[in-house]
Amino acid sequence: MEALRAERARISKAVGAARREGRDSAAEEAEARRLGDELARGEAELRELEEARDQLLWALPNLPEEAAPPGGEEDAVEVRRVGEPSDLGFPPRDHVELATAAGGLDLEAAARVSGARFAYLLGPLVRLQTALVGLALAQLEEAGFTPVVPPVLVREEAMWATGFFPTDRASIYETAADDLFLVGTSEVPLAGLHGDQILAEDDLPLRYGGISTCFRREAGAAGRDTRGIFRVHQFDKVEMFSFVLPEDSPAEHLRILDVQERILRACEVPYRVVDIAVGDLGASAARKFDCEAWMPGQGAYREVTSCSNCTDYQARRLRCRVRRDGETRMVHTLNGTAVAVGRMIIAVLENHQREDGGVTLPEALRAHGAPAEIVPR
Repeated sequence: MEALRAERARISKAVGAARREGRDSAAEEAEARRLGDELARGEAELRELEEARDQLLWALPNLPEEAAPPGGEEDAVEVRRVGEPSDLGFPPRDHVELATAAGGLDLEAAARVSGARFAYLLGPLVRLQTALVGLALAQLEEAGFTPVVPPVLVREEAMWATGFFPTDRASIYETAADDLFLVGTSEVPLAGLHGDQILAEDDLPLRYGGISTCFRREAGAAGRDTRGIFRVHQFDKVEMFSFVLPEDSPAEHLRILDVQERILRACEVPYRVVDIAVGDLGASAARKFDCEAWMPGQGAYREVTSCSNCTDYQARRLRCRVRRDGETRMVHTLNGTAVAVGRMIIAVLENHQREDGGVTLPEALRAHGAPAEIVPR
């Protein structure tokens, strides 16, 4: 294409010179038209090739950190355990039984109104939910995060920029009439806060705590975690997001993990930290840690939080830069769950249940408005 453009420019000059000199320029003009037609065809083909190239580039995941464990979903490496699963001294009830007996959960009505994987939270569970959000916000503000209530409908480019498209597209709800998408995490709109911006070095780090409802189609989760509120289509979450200088992102990753662990300890829930293997990182993460809470009703550790260092992967797509030493460079972005409310409700109910079917709630949650106990009606 560049060669054709150069040739057409040469011919155009020849046509101009011929006209100025009064010579016949018909041959040159015919050649210029031929080159123009050829260029038009070539430009159309080039656009198709560039689009195909860009689709391939958008689909490439971030490069994992060298320290990330090899393997796939089953190869996460346990880093540490905090607290030991307690012997309740009686057969544990699961969260559905505990919450339903207290009048705090109605799955049948939700199924009638919305279908499977939805729930009504009522009475004491609503108080527990708001207490979990309040506890998370207190911890986040203490750690320097600014609370944000972001939009939960975003444009398609926001999903591409954060790495959720194309790989997670099947799990995202789309409002086709408006070309908007319901986010599965407030990471997406928080990342977009500083898209197409050049930040001042002195302003970094920038830390935000997003409070939002999240939506996931859970495509591919058929038959998994169908009981209760562990895996639902609509849930509430408090999410951490940080913009930092590149050299600071490893320390920021540990900072986010520390906030997650402080919330779990305040809720007096046994948990373990796992280092996620490369094959399970997702598109944007270079390194990811999960916190898995012990859930007596399942007799297993289950994921309740994740935190990821996305290095400059999202920043490049967002065109989010920092000016330093007279140049502009990409920032690093990180994200982590402070509280996935539904899953933490499960962990709190099941770990603090009593033999009589009631639940004694931790003091840290009572300080944020939770009742002292949740009892069967």
